[in-house]
Amino acid sequence: MFHQYYKWIRCFHAVAKTGGFTTAARYLHIGQPTVTDQVKALEERFNVELFLRSGRAVRLTAAGEQLYAITQGLFGQEEEAMQFLQRAHKLRTGLVRVGAVSPPIALELARSFKRSHAGLDLTVSIGSEASTLGGLQDFDIDVGILVEPPEIEGLHQVPYRVERIVAVVPAKHPWARKRTIATRDIAGEPVILREPGSKTRHRVERACAQQGVQMHCVMEINSREAILHAVANGMGVGFVTQIECIPLPGLKMVEIDDDELSISYSLCCLAVRKDRPLIRALFEVAQQGDDTAD
Repeated sequence: MFHQYYKWIRCFHAVAKTGGFTTAARYLHIGQPTVTDQVKALEERFNVELFLRSGRAVRLTAAGEQLYAITQGLFGQEEEAMQFLQRAHKLRTGLVRVGAVSPPIALELARSFKRSHAGLDLTVSIGSEASTLGGLQDFDIDVGILVEPPEIEGLHQVPYRVERIVAVVPAKHPWARKRTIATRDIAGEPVILREPGSKTRHRVERACAQQGVQMHCVMEINSREAILHAVANGMGVGFVTQIECIPLPGLKMVEIDDDELSISYSLCCLAVRKDRPLIRALFEVAQQGDDTAD
């Protein structure tokens, strides 16, 4: 029912706020007669006197004071809402939710984004490819960072970055004294692999198959961090992307001279949301990072 009298009450509030009908008209960007008519209509409809008029001067009656106390909260929230929307339009406020399969990749992007948009909030959740895609489709996250995601109708994808896969070995391993190794050097080594379905594992297995190298897998672990700890404790050699290699005591990283051993990350969002200001801003920051790297 309130919407029927919204214009009348809005004009009343403007007069009470500015202290006059002429100043209220300027405040509302409408004609002064319109303001006068709207307030008069409100008084007549409810048979109440809201202003005491003396020439051009007006002051609130007791009823007017009580109504103004109410409209201050009402229209104060309206002004606050408009200020919020204006800040959001200028990317001064808002929240971007990022889901990713790689913590270091996600956190590096988050750091760059916060540097460019300090007033915006950002959350990061780490999960599998399936959970990240599900989060996008269920609107639980806004942007996903995935490894070569499948072509899915309605999913907007942009190549983000390429990371090399490296070998990680115990500090006393013979490879630790080398700068690079070849894929064929993996033959006969006790290897610790990620679980089936891991993109890193797939790349290593594919590179070995192409060169006729038979791997000797001694353990499967579904956590890259756990693999690094297992390697540091002398349980075998492992493979991670270079950015994901944590410099643990007793651990050495060795490059592999094989162009097949790399992983491409993509930034993804729902196609219908790709032009949302906050999502577009994150994609732009990611692209600037790539340009700087190049």
